[in-house]
Amino acid sequence: MRALIQRVSEASVTVDDRIVGRTGPGLLVLVCAMQSDTEAEAEHLAARISKLRIFRDDAGRMNRSVLDVGGGALVVSQFTLAADTSRGNRPGFSAAAAPEDGNRLYEHFAAALARLGLPVATGEFGADMAVALVNDGPVTIWIET
Repeated sequence: MRALIQRVSEASVTVDDRIVGRTGPGLLVLVCAMQSDTEAEAEHLAARISKLRIFRDDAGRMNRSVLDVGGGALVVSQFTLAADTSRGNRPGFSAAAAPEDGNRLYEHFAAALARLGLPVATGEFGADMAVALVNDGPVTIWIET
């Protein structure tokens, strides 16, 4: 699985002019299931993200996790993270999981984060979503299993 993580002051996702998910301070996690991914990889990714020390401690150093600071997560599916840009000008997305598998793994990932103690909001799989965020730092990190 692939994830692009952004430390945020706030983030929301809107579908058809209605907010379907939002978080305050915490993480915006854009996630993509790849063809060979499994539930075990979704759980491993959730565990890594929940423990990632990218929040400031009292000395101002990035030394605390989202769990440590009591933050939340907004999880948004984004198959375009599977883009292959190695040839031509049009990205290819054939490495992304099929929609049924992608949705199952996306939901499994979000549930795994929630089981770890994070308040989790989500986007809407397969929908045309508008994502708004205030990136804190900015801090943006790429993780791949």
